[in-house]
Amino acid sequence: MTTGSAPEPAAAPKVTFGVFIGSTLFALGLVCSTLVFTPIALASTLLPYRLRWRVVTRWSRFNLFWLSVTCGVKSEVAGLEHIPAEPTVILSRHESAWETLALQRWFAPQVWVLKRELLRIPFFGWGLATLRPIAIDRSAGRNAFAQMLQQGEERLAHGCWVVVFPEGTRVPPGVRARFKQGGARLAVHTGRPVVPVAHNAGDCWPRNSFYKYPGTIRTVIGAPIETAGRSVAEVNRTAEQWIHDTLDRMRAGD
Repeated sequence: MTTGSAPEPAAAPKVTFGVFIGSTLFALGLVCSTLVFTPIALASTLLPYRLRWRVVTRWSRFNLFWLSVTCGVKSEVAGLEHIPAEPTVILSRHESAWETLALQRWFAPQVWVLKRELLRIPFFGWGLATLRPIAIDRSAGRNAFAQMLQQGEERLAHGCWVVVFPEGTRVPPGVRARFKQGGARLAVHTGRPVVPVAHNAGDCWPRNSFYKYPGTIRTVIGAPIETAGRSVAEVNRTAEQWIHDTLDRMRAGD
């Protein structure tokens, strides 16, 4: 679903021989690192959670490094000064697999709200399960939502950031998808602020694409949106508008 007057999705960049080679090398490194890190991740369940987090997320750091080496994808971030001292709810734009790796550098430790089916993926899902994500069974309806609120509150109380992708799925650059209210509802329920995050990762790493294109992914972390005395709809709408406006300025070259 698209809303507002957002531009049409941009055409995919041209696949050159260099893009093909770089993307192939990255994929090989991704697969090999997953096979190496999965046994380490499973063994790390014997460690305290925060130490386990640092061990397991070396996989993410390696693959971001490998992405820059093989595909020429760099990154820059603005707004680090907006990150609160205490963990809260992150509402992030979802254009790529990139942000699932990169957000771990700035919000640690963190958990994601995700589909339970992801934990069944061999190797990747097994490693992911060791980080205690909030895995939701979407077929459970209201019970799934209650589960998210309960587990989200527990994770926040134990010092974990909760990352929510309110669009619910990866969205192409230039498309505005309506935000679901789950993340905002968790923030209001717990009295925590929302930190909005905008980025243009889909320009370099398009959704569901084998190809990765050289360039710089820009991330902007917004000022916390306080939830005290505000409705879920208002908090959600404020985060949605900020992310969309920031992306429009970013892609306009501001």
